[in-house]
Amino acid sequence: MGLKTGKILAVVLALFLVGACAKGNAIEIGQKAEDFSLADLEGKAVKLSDFKGKVVILDFFASWCPPCRQEVPDFIALEKEYGPKGFAMVGVALVSLEEAKEFAGKEGINYPVLIDDGKVSGVYGPIRSIPTTFIIDKDMKIVKMYIGFRPKEAFEKDIKELLK
Repeated sequence: MGLKTGKILAVVLALFLVGACAKGNAIEIGQKAEDFSLADLEGKAVKLSDFKGKVVILDFFASWCPPCRQEVPDFIALEKEYGPKGFAMVGVALVSLEEAKEFAGKEGINYPVLIDDGKVSGVYGPIRSIPTTFIIDKDMKIVKMYIGFRPKEAFEKDIKELLK
């Protein structure tokens, strides 16, 4: 490796480390969940604060994502079982309104699906992998974040603990 290549590699590595260690704007566990307003599948504005007083799962997903698709039946079941007990499932689609509508209809989604405007996923991210899922307590504080697929039992455990 030549001297010039070595210097370039050192600069790139230094920039990577600075970026990896820098605290970004991303929301963190223990922080209050940032409120937002997004349109649902019917175009109605829905705010995260509409769910204050409930345990919330906020899931960033895309209809083309296999692990996201795999979680949907579990989310439907959790909404059905725990919705009446103070739980709210909220999906944030990282796809177009048309794609989200088609997917939600085909899957029989029984919880609000909101269409990301790019700003919300930026505040909660940047969302680099999907699904990215936040567990929010009744006081709107983020208590957990999951990146990637999780089984229903993991979410159910969180819900039960926070509904106590």
